[in-house]
Amino acid sequence: MAIVLDHDECIGCETCVELCPEVFAMIDGEEKAMVKAPDSNADCVQDAIDGCPVSAISKE
Repeated sequence: MAIVLDHDECIGCETCVELCPEVFAMIDGEEKAMVKAPDSNADCVQDAIDGCPVSAISKE
């Protein structure tokens, strides 16, 4: 199962990065997040999914 972040939906709030820094990071030069460990099974991933205010994160 892969973790996916919809770049177009991301508003750059950094919630996912704060909740799960081992999986998410901010893109240099942009106000958007990215998934740096798409195959992670970290417990914090669900917190990031639930915490995203625009529902830009999912598992596929």
